[in-house]
Amino acid sequence: MLLLLFACICCQKNYEAPMPNTRWNLFESPGALPLHSYSRAPMEGIYTITDGAETFGNLVALRWSYTTDGSDSTFYLSAFCEKDASYFICEAKRLGDSILLNGYWRKMVNTETGIARFIIHPEKGGQLLMNPSPQVGTDSIIIDGTFGNGEDLPAFKITFRYQRILNTSNEFQILAHRGGGRTDDLLPASENSVEIIKLAPKLGATGIEVDVRLTSDGIPILYHDETLNNRLTIPNGMLGPIANYSYAQLHDLVRLINGERIPTLDEALHTVVYQTPLEFVWLDIKYSGSLESVRNLQAQYLQTAAELGRNLKILIGIPDDGVKNNFTALAGYLSVPSLCEKFEQVSALNSQVWGAPWELGLQEAEVAQVHSEGRKAIVWTMDEPEFILQYINEGHFDGILSDRPSVVAFYYYAKQ
Repeated sequence: MLLLLFACICCQKNYEAPMPNTRWNLFESPGALPLHSYSRAPMEGIYTITDGAETFGNLVALRWSYTTDGSDSTFYLSAFCEKDASYFICEAKRLGDSILLNGYWRKMVNTETGIARFIIHPEKGGQLLMNPSPQVGTDSIIIDGTFGNGEDLPAFKITFRYQRILNTSNEFQILAHRGGGRTDDLLPASENSVEIIKLAPKLGATGIEVDVRLTSDGIPILYHDETLNNRLTIPNGMLGPIANYSYAQLHDLVRLINGERIPTLDEALHTVVYQTPLEFVWLDIKYSGSLESVRNLQAQYLQTAAELGRNLKILIGIPDDGVKNNFTALAGYLSVPSLCEKFEQVSALNSQVWGAPWELGLQEAEVAQVHSEGRKAIVWTMDEPEFILQYINEGHFDGILSDRPSVVAFYYYAKQ
């Protein structure tokens, strides 16, 4: 029996999808300069994929995002593909009248990833995009590129051809589960970490859902599971309920699976407000106890965001009766922004949003009632492309929560 157990352990595969080294000498050359701000927006749109369609599908949606560090912002052009939950994340520079895009690609359905490099030549839209007011139309931008597998230099041809503008017909929210995606999805950052919050916009998210727990000394932190465990943290001998540990113990001794510290809710909201363009935060309450500290942080960062001119929503999630009872114990709870998962309690709690489970279908009557009361409806947690497509095309929800925001982004932006 021991020999069999040893053999099973030795045969287990360690699945990884590490980000490749994307250094490109041309991209780092002295002549490669920051892209003009006016060149970015016209590049967004729906493109057909010609070369490379067998790998990534026939259509791709291109959208910009950014992260900010102090006064410096870095812009990223993401490409959300039709096939296999594929996406590209690239930075951009100009070289003469050409535009260079340098980054990587990933398929969420497996561990495939690799380097990606693109050029928009002057005669294929590069010169056009150097104009402060470019007139963009079908085939006016052609993005020629190559992609590789793993650390291999890019050798396979891929071409994007501009077709039309992105669909942005309503204020639809693309929410990333657990801050951007699950640790099990082999992303380059751990779930519920500061790092994954910064990654979320590049994955297509306009907002995030995060899991909130309390330490033994009452500090709200981000962590999904009830216990410290080897799924989410690097093994160090510390196990058992999160609630048994102080914040200092968790901060000093525990690291998430990719090496990050468990963040406080304060750190997470600071990151959202000051470093990302995210518009929506769903605080999924995972503990039984007072919500006072969470409410105080919510109020603080809503005020900060408003002072910065940010239209940001931060909602306290109410998943069950236990959290509901703690929510109604808050002074003036009817004016506290919230998201309630139980349809029959949404109005009584004056929740701004109903969090609808996707398994119950399109729920058209319930969504219509919520809308008639001036509230929103967001469906959770949906990952399968066929259901995402159906709910975007046939449903009337105001957003989708997903572990694969890039898939939601593709179908939403490509909708006609």
